[in-house]
Amino acid sequence: MGSPPSTLPTVGTNLTDLTLKKKKVTFMVDSANIAQISSSCIQLLSVLAAEPLSNASVLILFNKRDMPCIMSLVEIKSLFRMDDIIASATQPITILEVSARSGEGLQEVWNWLESITVK
Repeated sequence: MGSPPSTLPTVGTNLTDLTLKKKKVTFMVDSANIAQISSSCIQLLSVLAAEPLSNASVLILFNKRDMPCIMSLVEIKSLFRMDDIIASATQPITILEVSARSGEGLQEVWNWLESITVK
């Protein structure tokens, strides 16, 4: 994949639209900012409830996994109540851990993007 792209700091939650093979993909990117977890969860629920996205594939990226003193994926998923959200969502949801700075996890993101654009 080459070197990771230049990055901008994530503050709380970022919604980023990408267009790949004429399909629009929306990312929710969250980080190690524990104070923003509840706000990010509310934003996620709003995105999932939006009618235009009722059948969209959803990728949730937990970014900044290279930071010291981060919560484990299990802890983050628990705070987000991801099991409940996934069980009640109409969309297929995938969760990945990434570090935009180091490039860790970006290949898995690329693989996911390719898999949904083929459909």
